Amino acid sequence: MSTMGDGTRAVRAGLPEPEQFEPTLPGPVFAAHFHLSGDPVGPYTYGRETNPTWTHLERAIGELEAPGEDVGTTVFASGMAAITAVLLSQVRSGDAVVLPDDGYQALPLVRDQLAAYGVEVRTAPTGGDAQLDLLSGAKLLWIESPSNPGLDVCDIRRLVEAAHAAGVLVAVDNTLATPIGQRPLELGADFSVASDTKGMTGHGDILLGHVTCRDPRLTADVRRWRKVVGAIPGPMEAWLAHRSLATLHLRIDRQCGSALALAEALAARTEVTGLRYPGLPTDPSYTVAARQMRRFGSVVSFELGDRETAERFLSALRLVDDATSFGGVRSTAERRGRWGGDAVAEGFIRFSVGAEDAEDLLADVEQALDAAVR
Repeated sequence: MSTMGDGTRAVRAGLPEPEQFEPTLPGPVFAAHFHLSGDPVGPYTYGRETNPTWTHLERAIGELEAPGEDVGTTVFASGMAAITAVLLSQVRSGDAVVLPDDGYQALPLVRDQLAAYGVEVRTAPTGGDAQLDLLSGAKLLWIESPSNPGLDVCDIRRLVEAAHAAGVLVAVDNTLATPIGQRPLELGADFSVASDTKGMTGHGDILLGHVTCRDPRLTADVRRWRKVVGAIPGPMEAWLAHRSLATLHLRIDRQCGSALALAEALAARTEVTGLRYPGLPTDPSYTVAARQMRRFGSVVSFELGDRETAERFLSALRLVDDATSFGGVRSTAERRGRWGGDAVAEGFIRFSVGAEDAEDLLADVEQALDAAVR
């Protein structure tokens, strides 16, 4: 499938060989145990270890992450389960890890837990490839690019080359871009990780995560961790996720196109400051992003004057839900500072562009901005 286009690959990914009178995508397998006589050497033995529905989804994600290559994907009950599986399967007390200090809001919780286990945690911003200065003696480098919610970008190839030269493993959180927008394994990373709750499944109704590796030993480590902690997805969630992948290309293309249009419109508004979108040619990250990203994502971030202005803007929107998360077919926006934990201004808005008609969405944003600043 390496020569196929993104749309064809997304539609066909992970499907089993055709079998007469059987569905093209088999239904979810609900089983805690399987028929098992003699030695337990078959593919499906117990429901916490393997499940046929996971297998189809894992093959599908692997085909999207690294077309034409033999990679191993492991699906999890959530993005955080996937993130912690990588970190906690690889590091031990006395090791050092390098994390971004401007990444996903739950990363500080992970940082505290790692520190409690005796792991040294070093942090630096995503922008400017600042993590380069912290690699000496580390076990693992964690990259989040574009970062959430600030949308900074680092040069993944450059960081990977420096890390590998220092004997450091590299994991990339690719949640915001999805494999349609960026392929970390092609950029040299050891782990491509994502919360599939977001753009991968795209409908805001599934919690899921995955880890993909080229190295079978790393895949085995991650799968062993899933077995030990039991952070497994339900078969229905896995089946729904696989079904949703068929529209991944359609959704992402529509959302990215509208996100760029939104960024361009916001750039013309004097009351909007701190505008970030990696696909905007005037964005500080554009040059690096254009070298490594194939699509620039559905999220736009910006600031309004203060908390009250931001709240008025959100309240005036009619086609946009005030909700957390991102990557769904229905546009969402939120004042990110309401959660605490992110180093953002009180008027900072994270806007996730959905699949609505761009003209309708832009008109809604324009009227909401007018209402907010009057």
